[in-house]
Parts: sequence; C-alpha cells; structure tokens
Amino acid sequence: MARVRVPLSRRRALVLAAAPFLASGIARAADDWPNRPVRYINVFPPGGPTDTLSRIVCAELAELTGQQFVVENKAGSGGNVGTDAIAHSAPDGYTIGLYTIASQSIAPTLYAKLAFDVQKDFTAVAMLWSVPNMLMVRLDLPIKTVPELIAAARAQPGKLSFASSGAGTTPHITGEMFKQMTGVSLLHVPYKGSAPAYQDLLAGQVDMMWDNIPGPLGLMRGGKMRGVAVTSKERHPAAPDIPTMAETIPGFEITSWGGLCGPAGLPPAMVEKLSALSRKALESPKVKTAFEQQGATSFWMNPKDTAAYRLADEKKLAPVIKSSGAKVE
Repeated sequence: MARVRVPLSRRRALVLAAAPFLASGIARAADDWPNRPVRYINVFPPGGPTDTLSRIVCAELAELTGQQFVVENKAGSGGNVGTDAIAHSAPDGYTIGLYTIASQSIAPTLYAKLAFDVQKDFTAVAMLWSVPNMLMVRLDLPIKTVPELIAAARAQPGKLSFASSGAGTTPHITGEMFKQMTGVSLLHVPYKGSAPAYQDLLAGQVDMMWDNIPGPLGLMRGGKMRGVAVTSKERHPAAPDIPTMAETIPGFEITSWGGLCGPAGLPPAMVEKLSALSRKALESPKVKTAFEQQGATSFWMNPKDTAAYRLADEKKLAPVIKSSGAKVE
C-alpha cells in the first residue's frame, strides 16, 4: 500500500493542534509524580560515602512524597557504569541517580571513550552535597604530616601506594594533583569503590588513601586509620585538628560534590518538582544533622546552576588531569 505523504504545512498544523494535549499530558504526569517507587542509581558500591549520603536524601524524599526511593548500586569504571545506566533510562521520572564530579566533570577528560555524552545525555536536577577529601594513612606507617609524606615519597620514589575508589574519582585525581604539585612519585591502586579500598588499606596492602571525608572520619574516630590532612580550603568543622593540604602546599584544593540527575528529556515540570523536593529534603533538620555527622555540607542548586557548575568543574580539572598524564583507554 502506497504511503500517503502529508504536506509540510498540514503536518505542522497537526503538530500545533496536538501540542496543547501533549503539554497537558506532561503536566498531569508531573502533578501525579511519583505514584509508584522511584529508582535511584548510585554509581558507586554500597558502604561508601556516596552510598550513605544518597540513602539519607532518598529516605527524606520518600517521607516527603509517600513513595519509596529505592537506591540501586551500579558500580564500575569510576562511576561510569551506573552513569551510563542513568543516561539510557526512560525519561519518565522513575529512574534518577547520582550526578557526581567523577563521571560528569572528570571522566570526559580522563577517559578516551565514554558510552555517554555528559552534555547531551542527562538532565541536571539539583546539587545535594559538597565534601572535601581527607588523606588517611595506615597506622603502622610512620607518617603523621604532609611534609613527612613528601619526604618519604622523595626518599622512596614509586614505592608508596595510594588507593582510590576508582580511576577518575576525586580520590584518584587528588592523588594525581598531589604528585603534580610536589613532584613526587606514588603508585596508584584503583578499586571498584571506597569499601573494597578500605579493606586493603586496613589490611596493609596499600599505604594511604584520599577519600570523601565521611568514610575517613569513621575510620579515624574508630582508631583504625590516621587522618593527615583535608583538601578543603579551610579546616573542616568535623575534624578541626586535621590541617589542610594547602597549609603545606599553597593552592591545593579539591572538593567532591553529589547531586541529582535523570536521563535527557526529563519533562521540565517534573524536573522543577524534583528539584524543589530535594531542596526541601536538605532543609530538614534530620538531614542536616545526618550530613553533619558524615562531614558533608548541604549544597543545593537549581537545575540551571547545577549544569553550569558541572561544566565549570570540568574546565577547571581538565588541565590537572592532562598534566598528570592520567588516561584511561
């Protein structure tokens, strides 16, 4: 049967006629959202800082909406496996996930190829938290300060090792930044998340690790690791006795962040609703207390500013990554 070609003008008229009904359907979907459980993809494994903070936020979102926000951990490739899963989900608001510096601002420079486009494949929703990294060393390593670490690394080039939660994560790039700014050589040992890295650090298989401060705080308070320095501009209120890296290395500063995103094409009304809900969640005294206990700072931004912040961080970190020579094929 021959195909009937619709003239362009008529086709345009049909689209224009249908537009109010499409817009009305999207608005109703946003008004009704969520009417079933929402899947939240955490791009790192269970047990790490991002997992803890994600679950705090999702629990509050569940209370605000009356629907479950189910955290699903999809780890691998420095957060890229889970990030790719978010990108290829249906843009219906029922699959959202972690918007993170690792896969959104570091990966585009670090990785030769990515299965997703950070500019085109995501809908930025909101920023949620900001956390510095803390340098921790195993207790039997005779290093208590950054100057001592620099001296030891210079005396044993390439012998001291640092773990990370994966290539391209802020712990990895923090280590590369340290090497670049001090001229020392350290061996990078990547893991599939913080939890397995901690296991080998506690077992003495690696010497040190930079990680988002929630994890190191718990290990330090439990007397299992020694905290050496934080990567924020100023000392952190959760660990005021721990100096900053910048006190020894001027200009040394890197902060990790986490937010909410969905796949590209998420309806604007739904994005605004989820962004407003996330802001309300962060204003909860319960969430504020939980964040403080984890060493995290609430860091809400609207969708437009969230996307702009991601891009600015990508541009800021690209020269550091390129100068370090780090590249993942």
